[in-house]
Amino acid sequence: MPATPISSKGITVTAGRPDLVPPKWRREIQSVLIPADKIARRVRQLAQLIKKDYKNSDLVIISLLNGTVLFLADLIRHLDIPVKLDFMGVTSYRTNTLPGKPLVTKQPQLELSNREVLLIDDILDTGKTLNFALGVIHAYHPRSVKTCVLLDKPSRRVVPITADYVGFRIPNHFVVGYGLDYAERYRNLPFIGVLKPEVYATTPIL
Repeated sequence: MPATPISSKGITVTAGRPDLVPPKWRREIQSVLIPADKIARRVRQLAQLIKKDYKNSDLVIISLLNGTVLFLADLIRHLDIPVKLDFMGVTSYRTNTLPGKPLVTKQPQLELSNREVLLIDDILDTGKTLNFALGVIHAYHPRSVKTCVLLDKPSRRVVPITADYVGFRIPNHFVVGYGLDYAERYRNLPFIGVLKPEVYATTPIL
């Protein structure tokens, strides 16, 4: 039998595993939504797709700070094609804890004009951040721009946008780990976990 083609649209995850939460995290983490081994396997698959699509290109990767750091590090180690790497910072200043208009905190430094660009983010949620970042990148007049996200939460979408490469499609849970944070905590978790509601209901956002 021929091998099943690897999809760029994402693997659907429907439920977490409370039994996989390490004991020291059980007071804060409700369940493990995506274990570390599944993340590693999917990152390798995404790298295969990207290598195939950009095998004849001099690719520029722009990674959105800060949540992409672990995903980015693992992804590019599987890319044996010419790659240039840059970073972009986007934030939403908050008023009374409500997110406001996105603002650029760090502009890309590499030349992007007439280049193939891959924009990487940790999670596609409402779509506002990725849509804003794409607008900034397009102002540099690249030859093409594609997007790659580790997680896609389509039920939260406000802006009609889809990513070209998706790791996992997830339900509307508050997720942390593998670079994703809450109040700058949990980024170092090796898995994607669901945060207990009582944690983000009582811990202030930095």
